[in-house]
Amino acid sequence: MASPEIEALTQALSRLPGLGPRSARRAVLHLLKKRETALEPLRAALEQVAERLATCSICGNVDTTDPCGICADHRRDPRALCVVEEVADLWALDRSRLFPGKFHVLGGRLSALEGVRPEDLAIDTLLARVEAGGIDEIVLAMNATLEGQTTAHYIAERLERFPVRLTQLAHGLPVGGELDYLDEGTLAQALRARRPVA
Repeated sequence: MASPEIEALTQALSRLPGLGPRSARRAVLHLLKKRETALEPLRAALEQVAERLATCSICGNVDTTDPCGICADHRRDPRALCVVEEVADLWALDRSRLFPGKFHVLGGRLSALEGVRPEDLAIDTLLARVEAGGIDEIVLAMNATLEGQTTAHYIAERLERFPVRLTQLAHGLPVGGELDYLDEGTLAQALRARRPVA
């Protein structure tokens, strides 16, 4: 039987996404076994992040500075803005290094079932950023779900009065995907978004 402190650590880790009770126990055992090389650096890193954690007042990203590193980066194109649902989406797109502009995190998506309304999201701050000027294109990078597409449609309606180019991420066939393994929704979107052969 583990001590209450070790059990509390196991319970805390098991609440993380992708870790169940068994995986959490294995992680704790590894941390205990490698105390100097794994446990102590993890503890120090968690303390530093906990002390310095901040939400960017411009885009809603989570970082240890405000404004975040992306908003403070003068090499990024301020005329292009990519709107995402969550910070995880921002990090995924930024990791690809394919989008040269800045970001805006909504903090979720519209959902009647979950009671998420427009005023619960950072839509007003998005409109204020656009109204301030200097933005030429807005990429609506919502997830390909009913709620994500509803959110994108709502935002597009709210942005109609601004002279900005609205685009959205393409949906359809993944690279290397085989047709017989795809669901009907993905196939339908791929057919709707078909383009001429070059």
